[in-house]
Amino acid sequence: MVISTEPPFGLSELDEGRALVRTYENALVYGDMDGETVLHEGPVRVLANGWVSLPSGRLLSPDAVHHVDPATELDDEDEPTNRRASDSGWGDD
Repeated sequence: MVISTEPPFGLSELDEGRALVRTYENALVYGDMDGETVLHEGPVRVLANGWVSLPSGRLLSPDAVHHVDPATELDDEDEPTNRRASDSGWGDD
């Protein structure tokens, strides 16, 4: 099966076409409700059909992704509450 990362019928040229795709510079993609399974950390595009496009060109199925959390701005001394101190920072791909 072939899944396109572009909206159909040239909609990418229209504002409506861009509204169908969400792009996040820093996000966490989770595979479960509890947030224990991180599938990807970094830039992503959420396509109108529910697939998540990664910078490497790979796609994550809507069935595999539970939710996407856009990263919030953090100060140098702030630590994300749901991560261990040994984990790397946000978007260090």
